[in-house]
Amino acid sequence: PPMGIMFILLSLLEDSGYLARAAFVMDRAMRCMGLDGRAFLPIVIGFGCNLPALAATRTLPDSRQRVLVGMLVPFSSCTARLSVYLVLAYAFFREQAGLVVFLMYVCSIVLILLLGILLRAVQFRDLRSEPFAMSLPPYQMPRLIVLARSVLLRLWGFVRGASSIIISMLVVMWLLQAIPATAAAGSFAQVDDVHDSVYGVVADAVAPVFAPAGFDDWHASAALMTGFVAKEVVVASMAQSYSIDTGDEDEQQQGEGTLGAAMRESFDHASGGHGKAAAVAFMLFTLAYTPCLATVAELKRQFNMRIAMQSIGLGLVVAYLLAVIAFQTLRFIL
Repeated sequence: PPMGIMFILLSLLEDSGYLARAAFVMDRAMRCMGLDGRAFLPIVIGFGCNLPALAATRTLPDSRQRVLVGMLVPFSSCTARLSVYLVLAYAFFREQAGLVVFLMYVCSIVLILLLGILLRAVQFRDLRSEPFAMSLPPYQMPRLIVLARSVLLRLWGFVRGASSIIISMLVVMWLLQAIPATAAAGSFAQVDDVHDSVYGVVADAVAPVFAPAGFDDWHASAALMTGFVAKEVVVASMAQSYSIDTGDEDEQQQGEGTLGAAMRESFDHASGGHGKAAAVAFMLFTLAYTPCLATVAELKRQFNMRIAMQSIGLGLVVAYLLAVIAFQTLRFIL
């Protein structure tokens, strides 16, 4: 449902004629990055899904502009990340959950602007702005049939593309969780604790890297590893790693045995009692690092492997720095 709402809003802007005018409004701001207002459209589309946003870069006239915008699009907070924001925001900031999710989108916009200026100064110094001319469509009331068709096609494209990835990753996670880390070659024993499986051991080995960010916890690192494949899997991965039990009705009313309760306990323990700061750091890391393997493949297809690898590296570095800075700052406030 949150993705459907996002697609409805984007379709309303497109069909009413406002989205094209937004390109003119943003022209001045985009020129500080050596771009014109047309570059704003792929970035906005990226808030729905990064894949069509990368395809939309082909409408830009200059190849260097296309590369720069292509490197910025993965920082547009796509709807797949929204599920992660919603779960963590509701678990840690129940009364202000909506505000926290909104601020994640604000952070995404600010991050795109700052990285665009940085990349322009470092890697795209030769990029020059060109005069911007665009034919504006007339204002009109959104047409219900066109709106419904657009939203349904986008939702179906997401379900069709994401479901295979989600199911595949869940099967892989289930297999890794079923293989004991200490099993001898060719023999397998029953895994009573997921932490003792290959899945848990690998996640445990990665977890200390995130200690400065406040989530030195194997549940979080395991979710981030699967999130590299697709952000839609992050919440499912955490639920599987926690082995969430629904419990009885009284237990549910007390908030026990839920994913939110399990996350609060592990994040508080890993962060030394600063669970809210660690949750914000986790959301910022999710915001900034590689959206999914499909985006990487599209970057390679649109540009080349070097640009795709640069995008992965830039995302990981920025995500880690953001998470560490956020946690080290917010642990004195939250």
